[in-house]
Amino acid sequence: MERKKITIPDIKAKKEKKQKITMLTAYDYPNALLMDRAGIDMILVGDSVGMVVLGYDSTVPVTMDEMIHHSKAVRRAVKYALVIGDMPFMSYNISKEEAIFNAGRFMKEAGCDAVKLEWVNNVVDITRAIVDSGIPIMGHIGLTPQTASQLGGFKVQGKDAETAKRLLDSAIKLQDAGCFSIVLECIPSEIAKIITEKLTIPTIGIGAGIDCDGQVLVTHDMLGLFERFTPKFVKQYANLSPEILKAVEKYKEEVENLKFPSSEHSFIIKDEELKKVKGK
Repeated sequence: MERKKITIPDIKAKKEKKQKITMLTAYDYPNALLMDRAGIDMILVGDSVGMVVLGYDSTVPVTMDEMIHHSKAVRRAVKYALVIGDMPFMSYNISKEEAIFNAGRFMKEAGCDAVKLEWVNNVVDITRAIVDSGIPIMGHIGLTPQTASQLGGFKVQGKDAETAKRLLDSAIKLQDAGCFSIVLECIPSEIAKIITEKLTIPTIGIGAGIDCDGQVLVTHDMLGLFERFTPKFVKQYANLSPEILKAVEKYKEEVENLKFPSSEHSFIIKDEELKKVKGK
């Protein structure tokens, strides 16, 4: 059966049918190609690229140009998944006009299907303005890495009744503003379940328990390619860093000991042609 391009109505329908939604991050062509082949529903070009690919200490330094660059690479690989561009810090916080312009860049320049915004104080009005301009939005509440310093660091959010109610209120406001789905990050599973049941749009959990409508992970975390730290909510499906290190060390050893390249990895000229070159 031939697969078809996934659309936002398809994602919404999965919640109605109680079918779980899968999402992973990708930042380049080869990884996005594999995810698309695997049938992942949504691919997020996350601003986590700043930490896991570009080597920044946080997501804050990531620029719009960097996000567009990586989004273009992902878009070239993907035929089926819904591609979402993650709007970086200060790309939507200043004004509605600037937010619409930057969101539009993800659609026009990079070919994304939607964009994602982390929760900030004025994000509801900004979300509504972007949606009104014709650009689909995924919201993001709970632990929001771009403003983690205001939250006291990378900590679980909604652990008491007051903050949990605020999260529910935020989710409803984002839904009313036009979001087609919302990421719930580092939220107690019981609270995430309540939010998921209250909303008519899908919730995508990351450290928010099994009752969310879908799940997302940073691919470099689940594949063991980011060694600086591993969040509690990450399940490591492979540990590729040691394997890559072993391969690189083997390559170095073989080059230094004249074992690579061997004849099977070399091109040979015919003897008579070689004689002509040598002048014999």
